[in-house]
Amino acid sequence: MSKQITSIQNSYIKQLVQLKDKSRERRKSGLFLIEGVRELSLAVKGGYQLDTVLFYPDLISETQVSEFIKPNTNLIEISKEVYEKLAYRDTTEGVLAVAKSKTHDFETLKFNTETPLILVAEAPEKPGNIGALLRTADAANADAVIIANPKTDLYNPNIIRSSVGCVFTNQIATGTTEEIISFLNSQNINIYCAALQASANYHTQDFTKPTAIVVGTEATGLSNAWLQHSTQNIIIPMQGEIDSMNVSVAAGILIFEAKRQRNFK
Repeated sequence: MSKQITSIQNSYIKQLVQLKDKSRERRKSGLFLIEGVRELSLAVKGGYQLDTVLFYPDLISETQVSEFIKPNTNLIEISKEVYEKLAYRDTTEGVLAVAKSKTHDFETLKFNTETPLILVAEAPEKPGNIGALLRTADAANADAVIIANPKTDLYNPNIIRSSVGCVFTNQIATGTTEEIISFLNSQNINIYCAALQASANYHTQDFTKPTAIVVGTEATGLSNAWLQHSTQNIIIPMQGEIDSMNVSVAAGILIFEAKRQRNFK
């Protein structure tokens, strides 16, 4: 039988609002909020531990929610007022969960192939771009996504939303640029940097070997450390008036060229 919370003044609900709004609270507590049936399903599939599941019964039944519930998961029925206070999106299915964060260090990465394909993004600032990069990596079934010098935590609601839950199913690691370069070198992974300087057309390169495709921000590109350790800088030829494109679009072009060369294996 579930408990009930009907007031937004409830101390636990106030704590959850802090989790939703503040990266500092997510880091300190090791907890974060998930919203939506698909996102919750992917979190469970990705091995995330749910601490509490909250549901608004006018939108979803306790029976429907039960598929996410394990013996040690708390279940709370909430009122419309509480649900609207916690929900990040206007249209969603009436279910939220408090989940436990994972660590995202390099020791957690496990490659099932001798020729891994990795997407690296340096200092992406916009959560929407991070989410789009994660969706791209998921679509290509990349072996891992590594984020250098992240500007926000991975459990920002905007990242969860824009990744459509792919943040839970991709292998993800974070670290400094120097740590990531050291890791890639230790694994004998070729580094292909999307950069204008000393670059070759992307489709002329061999991405069938262990490969990391590295993208930077549209505003500043990649830091010098990447360019100094690059196996080869690569460029997508531009045929219009501008000289750059959205980072997730560029990443998609590059990573799917690698998949094409690997016969989409």
